[in-house]
Amino acid sequence: MKKSYWLIVLLILIAALFFVWFYVFKPNDKNEKKIQTTEVVRRDIGSTVLATGIIKPQVGAEVKVGSRVSGVVKKLRANIGDYVQAGQVIAELDNAELQAKLNQNIAAMNKAEADYEYAKLNLDRQKSLLEQNYISQQQYDIAENTFKISGTQLKQAEANVEVAKVQLSYTTIYALTSGIISSVSTQEGETVLAGLSAPTFVNIIDLNRLEVQVYVDETDIGKIFTGQEVTFTVDTYTDTDFKGKVTAIYPKAVIQDNVVNYIVVVEIEDFQDKILRPEMTTTVTIYLESRKDVLTVPSRAITREKGERFVTVVDGDARINKKIKTGWYDSSYTEVTEGLKEGETILLPE
Repeated sequence: MKKSYWLIVLLILIAALFFVWFYVFKPNDKNEKKIQTTEVVRRDIGSTVLATGIIKPQVGAEVKVGSRVSGVVKKLRANIGDYVQAGQVIAELDNAELQAKLNQNIAAMNKAEADYEYAKLNLDRQKSLLEQNYISQQQYDIAENTFKISGTQLKQAEANVEVAKVQLSYTTIYALTSGIISSVSTQEGETVLAGLSAPTFVNIIDLNRLEVQVYVDETDIGKIFTGQEVTFTVDTYTDTDFKGKVTAIYPKAVIQDNVVNYIVVVEIEDFQDKILRPEMTTTVTIYLESRKDVLTVPSRAITREKGERFVTVVDGDARINKKIKTGWYDSSYTEVTEGLKEGETILLPE
């Protein structure tokens, strides 16, 4: 009986102590919750535009190499993916017919040259006879005319030889620029016919002359200007930031699914020793106007009321609501042009 009595007393004491602790000594979270503050500091801020783009060859970076004469492809020295230098032979046509034409024109030129030499000798002989009155003036005029005609015929024959040489040279197809062969349109043994347009043998792309075509929304296009700095990433090199610069803005819009975009051309300035390829998708950041060493506050500290902007300044235990004027802003901070001083403490919302 005595043990039960003391057990009840002990339980009552424990309950009393718990009651006192819970209602008297337990900290009040609401009263002691710390407020969040920050100082007005100077920093560099800048705004950006985020967009997607596609890597494309620059104008002149993709070249279609074709034939200017008809013939049978005797040898094709190019495959897709091969790197070729400017001036490298990539194909040869059967040149037997054009070689025969060249030989024929050379023979005609040799005959014209012989006729010219004979006409010159004859003219000199006729001149001597005329001076001795052995022939008439008419006979001399005929010899002189024959000499002039033979000279013209020689020049024509020489021109025909040059044309034949040029046409013969067309049977050897050279790379017009250095780059990677992206496609091959003709195979060995095929007959190509050169008409109004030259048949294409291969496409060559210079991977060092690429650009990014960025699709910028119509709401942001007014902020874009040539010369702005750009960084972009591609999915295959997610850890690499490539650098570029805005070089052009297309005046015509591109409308897809009722969304109006404008193409902004970005010149790639640093390839970071990586290989970029056409049609790669890019995530682009265009850096707009920036502010250096300006007073800033976190954008979330600013409240708006009736078109005015305010922040709460903490001065000891006092809370002062100050009106401010703002300038530039980025995703996190806003420039303060009037109303605050450097080092002042402001209240952040919970």
